[in-house]
Amino acid sequence: MIAFVSGQVAALAPDTAVIEVGGVGMAVLCAPGTLAGLRIGEKARLATSLVVREDSLTLYGFADDEERQVFELLQTVSGVGPRLAQTVLAVHAPDALRAAVAAGDEKALTAVPGIGKKGAQRLLLELRDRLGPPTGTAAARPAPAGAGASWSDQLLSALTGLGYQPKEAEEAVAAVTPQAEAQARPNVGALLRAALQTLNRTG
Repeated sequence: MIAFVSGQVAALAPDTAVIEVGGVGMAVLCAPGTLAGLRIGEKARLATSLVVREDSLTLYGFADDEERQVFELLQTVSGVGPRLAQTVLAVHAPDALRAAVAAGDEKALTAVPGIGKKGAQRLLLELRDRLGPPTGTAAARPAPAGAGASWSDQLLSALTGLGYQPKEAEEAVAAVTPQAEAQARPNVGALLRAALQTLNRTG
């Protein structure tokens, strides 16, 4: 198992970071909040989880070990694959997810694209005794200044990457623009969660 990768960030895409490790570019699939903390040319360390399929080897990357552990735990729930697990973490930080499961908050889980009422009930049932109680560390990580693309471009790419139509994504970005403009350094992870909540209310 590849537990982490550490090296210079060689390239960034809407859902992927390329980390140079010993002269090899490792493509790592990351949630938008993780990508927002990376800058091309700077060194980064990502906790990783290798997902093996018959026709592919895919490396998923996370800001820390806690996210990786929750990602792997989510996949033990029937019907949850790696892409959906990563989408859950794009919407809810690990501690926010613990809080939602502890409170039986079905609505918070259906805010995740791809999770309906039955899926939310299954997550609550199967994770209730395994995810643990909230630890009070649910604060989102802010994006560093000059992290590459503007917050709106990052948010737009993240939403279309999660499967929303460009028009829907643009409307959601517009809805959270006042919130972003009120911040000296817009927090892309928090804005993504707010945009997804907007889409969930209108969907």
